[in-house]
Amino acid sequence: MLGLMQNWPLTVDKILDHARNWHGDREIVTRSVEGPVVRTTWAGVHGRAKQLSNALKGLGVKHGDRVATLAWNTGRHLEAWYAIMGMGAVCHTLNPRLFAEQLCYIVGHAEDRIIFTDLTFVPMLAENRDKMPSVEHVVVMTDREGMKGVDLPGALCFEDLVDSGAPDFEWGGFDENMAAALCYTSGTTGNPKGVLYSHRSNFLHTLVTLGVDVMGLSAKDTVLPVVPMFHANAWGLAFSCAAAGCKLVMPGQKLDGPSVHELLETEGVTFSAAVPTVWLGLLQHLRATNGKLSTLKRVVIGGSAVPEAIVRGFRDEHGVDVTHAWGMTEMSPMGTLSAPTAKVAAMSDEDQLRYKLKQGRPPLGVEMKLEDDADKRLPHDGATFGRLLVKGPAIAGGYFKGDGGNILDAEGFFDTGDVATIDGQGYMQITDRAKDVIKSGGEWISTIEIENIAVGHPTAANAAVIGAYHPKWDERPVLLVQLKPGETATRDDYLGFLEGKIAKWWTPDDVVFVDDIPLGATGKIDKKLIRDRMKDYVLPTAKVAEKA
Repeated sequence: MLGLMQNWPLTVDKILDHARNWHGDREIVTRSVEGPVVRTTWAGVHGRAKQLSNALKGLGVKHGDRVATLAWNTGRHLEAWYAIMGMGAVCHTLNPRLFAEQLCYIVGHAEDRIIFTDLTFVPMLAENRDKMPSVEHVVVMTDREGMKGVDLPGALCFEDLVDSGAPDFEWGGFDENMAAALCYTSGTTGNPKGVLYSHRSNFLHTLVTLGVDVMGLSAKDTVLPVVPMFHANAWGLAFSCAAAGCKLVMPGQKLDGPSVHELLETEGVTFSAAVPTVWLGLLQHLRATNGKLSTLKRVVIGGSAVPEAIVRGFRDEHGVDVTHAWGMTEMSPMGTLSAPTAKVAAMSDEDQLRYKLKQGRPPLGVEMKLEDDADKRLPHDGATFGRLLVKGPAIAGGYFKGDGGNILDAEGFFDTGDVATIDGQGYMQITDRAKDVIKSGGEWISTIEIENIAVGHPTAANAAVIGAYHPKWDERPVLLVQLKPGETATRDDYLGFLEGKIAKWWTPDDVVFVDDIPLGATGKIDKKLIRDRMKDYVLPTAKVAEKA
């Protein structure tokens, strides 16, 4: 027997309709690429997005066509985003931090017909335009004045395109399982693979993010998504803020500490989200200038493990609560958050910190399991390491065009590629990527845990740990440290700092001071590049072992 409820397809255009109907006057504030801060509203975004849908229809865009964006977080990007998805096309967010060769491959693989871009990226597109044969039009997200400096034959002006579109366009009216958005993985192994989100998966993910133990957003919040829209839908915030009716503050291309701080203060931001490197930069700026955070209450940090020093810095110096989050492009992306259970909330601040540093608990809609290499389920005892697998309605069931083949196990779970533990409270903790974990004497060493402690040293700007060959133990950890400008330190300073904080046998065999710790396209430490740089490095302990 079927239920007797209305058939109301879960398509994302309804999210923006809701924002227009019930929160239409809430502001969208953008630090534009051209420089000035510009303001619109949810009603304004809705109206212009409908005009843009009509303009795209005039350019021949149909259901299922891929339309790319190569852009920062701005109001114009938001208008393009909803215009593309609302008309049934697929919004393909391109990551500008990828190499041009990778971008050309992704554009070709996706068969993008149109690219919306900011002025920042026009030179790169001009240089590589002939390597993108599927692209029929490039739309520069600026006005007629901004187009004066554009050297890209045939480029269209965003404002002219919006003005050319009629104000009425019927969004939706298609199946909720239709593709809405396309986002490619960072391609750390092999070519990047496309994750194709449906309207239904994005809508359900939005509902999940609004939960109190997830983002917990409300119409009272002013939100600054520092995490870019090209990182798995800005962790869903471009949808969640519309659904909740938040004021939205878009930072554009300036993500440095002083610029982020200025927006936090001038716009009265209460909630923000970004990767750890952004927050580290903000804390360093605040300390150098004796700056304050007068309205910020909560931050979500994800993308890589959060160092304890960042959580303590926000809590102790500014009274800001940090929620550690974990997810993947393949998960839309939210997987877990470190929101407290009743038992954890009753603990002291110091005891709660142990749980805040874990990646957290899965919300409704995310199932998780741990397995060993023989596919045997492992216990949730907080100590047993295993491969982390996930399942849910907003989790990928395959990659675009079938790349990678069947990616699910017999129970329908997706292997995240992470090694993790899950404790009795349900908190998951990533110990490493499977490809980064150090195997020493048959036991695993977590590089992430060592890195997060080491970066808390007062002289450290950043830190990374990799495994190096050892003739007796197979691999041993090496700590690489990038010092803050003007600081000095020794190997023994760092080994002493780690003493008592990690298992003795986890202690790095060496500390190497480097000029920089390279970051990948999503802000994570690029271990692949570090290993390549260190390919000729030989551990001092390895030399001793070989002589013995």
